[in-house]
Amino acid sequence: MISTRVQGIGRAATAGAMCLAVLALSACSDGEGGDSPTTPTVTATPSQPPIPPPTPTELNASLVRAFDENVPAAEKVTLVQGAEADPQLIDQVVAAAKANKVAAQVTDVTDLGDGMVAATAVMTLDGQPGPDTIINFVAEDGVWKLSQDNACGFVGMAGLSSPACA
Repeated sequence: MISTRVQGIGRAATAGAMCLAVLALSACSDGEGGDSPTTPTVTATPSQPPIPPPTPTELNASLVRAFDENVPAAEKVTLVQGAEADPQLIDQVVAAAKANKVAAQVTDVTDLGDGMVAATAVMTLDGQPGPDTIINFVAEDGVWKLSQDNACGFVGMAGLSSPACA
């Protein structure tokens, strides 16, 4: 019974990480995250011209795009800051999220200024809602991207590795 419980906790943690990764990939990325997805740390991109903060609807549409198997990984790279260093990582994270039945729904976006936003998302694993999670995005190259720090945190929590996170 304890073994089953520990496995369930491990699966939930992995799924939570996957949900966050999924959100990150589809949410048009932001600045940085801290040690955990709920601890926002941001990196400004002052040389970029400002773009309007995304809405929850826009970030949710990006999630749909990120999980669309007909969208090539090369196009999804634009959703995550620093993803050019490992274009295949996005497909790995998407596959892991699908395997764990992870989903995310952005419910709110807070403009942090200097081209950064924090998105509040409800994560679900196999249809079961989890806690609200904060994910940071940064405006880069005229689009909102999941921050590299947040993305790498999600990658680590999912048990994956990436040259983009070295």
